[in-house]
Amino acid sequence: MQGPLCLRRTAERSSMTGILRLLLVTSLLSCWKQALVGANSWWSLALNPVQRPEMYIIGAQPLCSQLTGLSPGQRKLCQLYQDHMVYIGEGAKTGIKECQHQFKHRRWNCSTVDNNSVFGRVMQIGSREAAFTYAISAAGVVNAISRACREGELSTCGCSRTPRPKDLPRDWLWGGCGDNVEYGYRFAKEFVDAREREKNFPKGSEEQARSLMNLQNNEAGRRAVYKLADVACKCHGVSGSCSLKTCWLQLADFRKVGEYIKEKYDSAASMRLNKRNKLEQVNQRFNPPTAEDLVYLDPSPDYCLYNETTGSLGTHGRQCNKTSEGMDGCELMCCGRGYDQFKTVQVERCHCKFHWCCFVKCKKCTEIVDQYVCK
Repeated sequence: MQGPLCLRRTAERSSMTGILRLLLVTSLLSCWKQALVGANSWWSLALNPVQRPEMYIIGAQPLCSQLTGLSPGQRKLCQLYQDHMVYIGEGAKTGIKECQHQFKHRRWNCSTVDNNSVFGRVMQIGSREAAFTYAISAAGVVNAISRACREGELSTCGCSRTPRPKDLPRDWLWGGCGDNVEYGYRFAKEFVDAREREKNFPKGSEEQARSLMNLQNNEAGRRAVYKLADVACKCHGVSGSCSLKTCWLQLADFRKVGEYIKEKYDSAASMRLNKRNKLEQVNQRFNPPTAEDLVYLDPSPDYCLYNETTGSLGTHGRQCNKTSEGMDGCELMCCGRGYDQFKTVQVERCHCKFHWCCFVKCKKCTEIVDQYVCK
């Protein structure tokens, strides 16, 4: 028969066991969260410049082992296509810059916070913003690889082999060196999606749903570049008579791609995981999203205040437009907290004149302007 002291010790052991179990569960959840954040870590190639393979001498540490943030599958692709890595980094950088341009007047402005996860904990949330970021980054890789092929920088591809468009006039030549968007699309799909496809999350879990969301948005970004590529032509002839034209496939300006994906962001579909472990639309009254559309799982934070848990940087200190009623206006940008006004001196070139031959001479003009920042 157990006495009171023995019972007390048993209860204490039981309590400690419960605490240890709780710590273990918390640790596992933390690991899962980190796995979600790690899903965007190949973007770090944009902030940590990749040297060209020929910069590595015999006996030095191989290129791929020095690159952080790659999944096992991406590292294998790196070993097979080392000359591609510079352009993957450039594509990621292009995507980040375009994201920052498209959201420069929003509360969340696509800020980078470190060199590893790039956007930090805010990417843990399966929001519209995460959807846009995955899409624009994948688009950036397609764009960079396609151009590198055309410029002869990669050993496994060259100019585009797209068939001659049927509606091209007969007397126009087809065969100029075009951007190889077909190869760019295929390689970007292989590399960018590798991280998601090698995961093995439990069926029906939040992690599986997020992985499916990422794959959908990666594809939407790649398709945006593919869809917007168009025929470009150059005239030939005496004195610009354009008696002959040579045409080729050319990528659209990436700003146009960014604007297209931003429109998809505005109309993104809210999704959930169904019993068949597929993403389905929450509101069944709307048309289901196509492969070109963005999808998201979680509502966005308001991004008004600094929040370490969600990764929100807040809008304190952000510049705003006092006269605007849009998202860049002081009322919306500052979330009703008010704003401070101060004056700054701006120096600009002015009264520029062309002098023969051949330079432009300008004066410097100063102007005092009012600026407003959120409290």
